[in-house]
Amino acid sequence: MGNCGTREEAAVVANAQVQQLQMFSLPAKNTPLDKKHNRSFSDVSEPSTPRNFEDSRKNALLYTNVIAFTLFELETITKSFRSDYVLGEGGFGTVYKGYIDENVRVGLKSLPVAVKVLNKDGLQGHREWLTEVNFLGQLRHPNLVKLIGYCCEDDHRLLVYEFMFRGSLENHLFRKTAVPLSWATRMMIALGAAKGLAFLHNAERPVIYRDFKTSNILLDSDYTAKLSDFGLAKAGPQGDETHVSTRVMGTYGYAAPEYVMTGHLTARSDVYSFGVVLLELLTGRRSVDKTRPSKEQSLVDWARPKLNDKRKLLQIIDPRLEDNYSVRAAQKACSLAYYCLSQNPKARPLMSDVVETLEPLQCSSGTNDGPTLSRAITLPDYRMRQRFAGNGTGCRSPNPNCSAGGPAACRVR
Repeated sequence: MGNCGTREEAAVVANAQVQQLQMFSLPAKNTPLDKKHNRSFSDVSEPSTPRNFEDSRKNALLYTNVIAFTLFELETITKSFRSDYVLGEGGFGTVYKGYIDENVRVGLKSLPVAVKVLNKDGLQGHREWLTEVNFLGQLRHPNLVKLIGYCCEDDHRLLVYEFMFRGSLENHLFRKTAVPLSWATRMMIALGAAKGLAFLHNAERPVIYRDFKTSNILLDSDYTAKLSDFGLAKAGPQGDETHVSTRVMGTYGYAAPEYVMTGHLTARSDVYSFGVVLLELLTGRRSVDKTRPSKEQSLVDWARPKLNDKRKLLQIIDPRLEDNYSVRAAQKACSLAYYCLSQNPKARPLMSDVVETLEPLQCSSGTNDGPTLSRAITLPDYRMRQRFAGNGTGCRSPNPNCSAGGPAACRVR
C-alpha cells in the first residue's frame, strides 16, 4: 500500500468532525473485564478500520494547526527511534522524545515533542490513531495535551504531541522513588483534570473521554494537568438521546459500573472515573492493588464507605502528606469523591460542578482551618448533601455563589 496521499492530501485528516466518528462505532455488547490485570481492555475481534482515508475523504476537514510530518522527519528528530529516547510505552505503542525546529522543516518553531508510534501488533490500531487525530486536531484547551502533528505513511501511524516535562500523574503518585506530591499540588492537578473533562463534556458536540486514569494525565513543568491519549474518546449523546451504546472499553478499576454492565456510555461515566482518580490522589493508593489484603485490593470498595464518615475518612488520607493539609478541605474533597463514585449515575455531579467544588480547595494547602479557607468550604454538611443529592430529579441552586463548597446540583441532562 502506498502513502496516504500527497503532501497536501496528508494534511487533510479524514472525517475530522466529531460527528462523523459514529461511522466507526460497533454494535454494543457486554465485554467481560479482565479482573486479573489493571490494564486497558477492549474487544479486538472486529476488523480494524481500513488503513486509508479513501472512504471518508468526502467529509474531510482541513486542520490548519496540525502538521503532516513525513516518516523521515520523525526518524530524524528521534535519532531513528533510539532506545535512549524512549519516554514510555502503552497499549498504543512506544513514545519517544524528539525536538523539532527549522532544521526539520523551515518555519517550525523550536519545540521539544513526544512522538507516539503505533505498535502494529498492539491492542490499539488505526481506528484509535484516527480518533486521536480527529479529536485533538480540533479541540484546544489548556488542560488537553496539544497535538502538534501526525504521520500517515504506508502502514506507519504516528502522533506528535507537545512534550510534557514531568510525565504522568501515575508516576508521581506510585513510583517508590518519586517525591510525594503536596496537598496543594494534588488539588491543583485534580482541578486541572476536572477542567479538561468539563470542557469536553460542554463542547458543542459533547465528548466522552472514556479512559480517564492517572497514566493519561500528563504534567508540564508547572504541574499543570493535561489529558492525553484520546484513542477511546467517543462523541456523546445528542438531543433526546440519553446515552451512547458502545463496546465496553477502558481500564479495569476506573470504568463506571453501569457502563461495564450495559455498554451505555454517558458523561457521568467519566465522572465516576474522575472520582477514582480523586480517590487515588487522596489516598496515594492505586485503583486496584493485588499486593494488598483482599478487602483492600479494590480502592473504591475499601475507601468509599469511609468517605462520608468524619471519624474514618482521615484514616485513609495518604500518610505521606504528614498532616500537611486542611482537615476541612480534606473532608470536602472526600465528600466530592463520594458522590462522584455513586452507583447511581444520576446522583453524580456534572464535571462543571466538580470544578466549582475544587476551586476553593486550591487555597487550603496548609493545616490552618481558619481564614485561609473559602467561606464556601465551611458550609454545613447537610447543605453539602442536599446540593449533591438534589430531590431525585435534579435541582439548580438559585445562588451561584453557594456552589463552591459542592456541586451546585446534580443536574440531569
